[in-house]
Order: sequence, then C-alpha cells, then structure tokens
Amino acid sequence: TISKLLAPEISLEGKKILVTAGPTHENIDPVRFIGNYSTGKMGFAIAEAFLQAGAEVHLVTGPVALPDIEHVHMVRVNSAVEMLDACTQLFPEMDAAVMSAAVADYRPAEVATEKIKKKTEELHIHLVKNPDILATLGSLKNKEQVLVGFALETENELENAKEKLNRKNLDLIVLNSMRDAGAGFGHDTNKITLIDEKEARELPLKSKKDVAKDILFTIAGLLKIKNN
Repeated sequence: TISKLLAPEISLEGKKILVTAGPTHENIDPVRFIGNYSTGKMGFAIAEAFLQAGAEVHLVTGPVALPDIEHVHMVRVNSAVEMLDACTQLFPEMDAAVMSAAVADYRPAEVATEKIKKKTEELHIHLVKNPDILATLGSLKNKEQVLVGFALETENELENAKEKLNRKNLDLIVLNSMRDAGAGFGHDTNKITLIDEKEARELPLKSKKDVAKDILFTIAGLLKIKNN
C-alpha cells in the first residue's frame, strides 16, 4: 500500500517491549465476573507493529478471543492482580511498556466458592479498589525506560489525560474519546490524541494497524531521546 511505502522504516532490533491488552475479569463466583467490552484488538495491533520492527515483544493480555501472535512472548491472565504480577516481573528488563489494557478499577472483596443462588430480591457485592498497574510501573521506571499509558475519557478529555500523564510518571499518553465515532471498544478503527509533556497531537480516524504504527513511531523517537 502507499502508506506502507511512505512510512519510514524503523528498526527496534535489540529493544524489549512490554504491551498489555484486553480487559480484566474480576470473579464474583465460579461463573460470573465484573468486566468490560475491551476486545484486545488495539493492544494486539501494537504488539504486532513492534514485532515487525524487530523488537522482542512481551504481550500480557486479559481474556480475549484473539489467537496468540507467533514470535511474541504471550502471557495470558484473568484479573488485574494477575496482570500486575506479570507486568512487575517483566518491566525491569524492558526498554518501553505500552499499557493499553482496560483494567477493572474494582474487584469483589470476596469471591464466592460456589455459584451464588437467586434467592433474594437484592444482591449487594462489596467492591475493593484494584492495584494501579500504570502508577506502579511509573514508580519503578528508570530514566532510560519509556512508559506509555492509555486514557479512555468521556469528559474533560485533555485535562484528565494530562493530569494522568504527570501523576503516574508517564512519557506519553494515548487518549481515546468515547464520543468519537469508530473509536473505543470493539472497532477495527481508532481515533487517538498523543500527549506528552510538550504537546497534544490529534490524529484522524485510522485502522488500528495504522494507529499502532503512529504509536510505534512516537515511542521510537522517545527511545532515541532517552538513549542519547
């Protein structure tokens, strides 16, 4: 395609990249969970883009219906706590991490060992906050590493994303708006704004494959700056 011919060839050989994808499922009982509509398509596209650029890619994914990517180190997890464990083990060895997973903010305080029966008119589930994986990695990050977060916002998008960038010690944040047609969960397209300390760059609606390349080129630029 023309876009492929025009795209600058980037080699990230020798670089190690961590990518997270998909939702997390927080169990209520053996048959029910709290989750969201994330399909993992964006994270998988990012992992494939880095693989094609020659990087060693580690993909930590929540429950998705997508097959393993050949030559990518796949780690499949279920819950936010499991994703945190996998990421904190891998991150110290990584040059960059792209955290595109839609991690559940809360989980049930207790998981029933048997299926909860429909006995009462109301059922109250006590939820507790999940660990903040992005902030945890932000606190572990060294000066050479690039850490990228995602923000899915419905209001005050830019302000909320910039605040998240600073609070969680990120180098780049990828902003999705739920208000943009063709963006958000389940689509094969996405519309993002790339935000760093200096600027916010709004990009048009593109295929997730092309969005992944935009993210890759931006991170490649950050890695070169970090390595100088």
